[in-house]
Amino acid sequence: MFSMPMSSPEKIVIASRESQLAMWQANHIRNRLLELYPQTDVSILGMTTKGDQILDISLSKIGGKGLFIKELEVALAEGRADIAVHSMKDVPMIVPPGFRLAAITEREDPRDAFVSNDFTNLEALPEGSIVGTSSLRRESQLRARFPHLEIRPLRGNVQTRLRKLDDGEYHAIILAAAGLKRLELGYRISMLLPPELSLPAVGQGALGIECRDDDADMLAWMQPLHHATSAYCVNAERAMSRVLGGSCQVPLGGFAEILEGVLTLRGFVATPDGSKIIADKLCGKPESGERVGEQLAQNLKAHGAEEILAALAD
Repeated sequence: MFSMPMSSPEKIVIASRESQLAMWQANHIRNRLLELYPQTDVSILGMTTKGDQILDISLSKIGGKGLFIKELEVALAEGRADIAVHSMKDVPMIVPPGFRLAAITEREDPRDAFVSNDFTNLEALPEGSIVGTSSLRRESQLRARFPHLEIRPLRGNVQTRLRKLDDGEYHAIILAAAGLKRLELGYRISMLLPPELSLPAVGQGALGIECRDDDADMLAWMQPLHHATSAYCVNAERAMSRVLGGSCQVPLGGFAEILEGVLTLRGFVATPDGSKIIADKLCGKPESGERVGEQLAQNLKAHGAEEILAALAD
């Protein structure tokens, strides 16, 4: 896809949010780059984004997860940074003109995690138990399967969310397993939720490296970090979400996996209260993942997702 430059980069500046998890991700990519290019000066430009600053309002009401990325893209455009590292589940389905995803790294555990100090799983929670989540995707699935539970919003970084649980504000919370594992907090996980119970977010568990579209050398230098299998899956999920207009305002999940050379993509669209869920799956060749995603989106629309999406847009 890209021909490698003759020389190694002299310097690479990584733009990153300043949360502990984001800095772990940036340092992880920094270490990978130093293994590849030991003579290169690789540094991190930490930034506080609008999404990090507004913590008392749900993301779906203030512009979505793109709020975590815009300031990083400004740093790229201005030349203050060469690449930005993102959680793929935070990356808008359409990358703005002038930028490109140079690599998608090998995926960590994509599942959701149930975290509680008193209960081992969702089924054990008694009626009226308070469960915290920041995601309409998770909320709709929880409300559909466990209508006796009370679902409340939960914002903040991983440590803040765990502290709110520990302070007794919630009986349980749902977080991405990948973030907990990366921060060496896997011991806090009471149960990993199978996709059948909580279908993951599009791109969950994978990291994306973004750079300027016209920086051919940087695009090429990032290629050794690209993990084709993970990228096939994530791109299939993103294609589905893109056709469905996926955002924080839409309760939507998508998860692809490749087994014995076959890519299987599952997806759903739901009403926020979980009263209606349209779900389906589709298989195909890994290299045709984006077409699989687009077709699955059309299938979901034909089965009733179109009506849900129209109502959410009103």
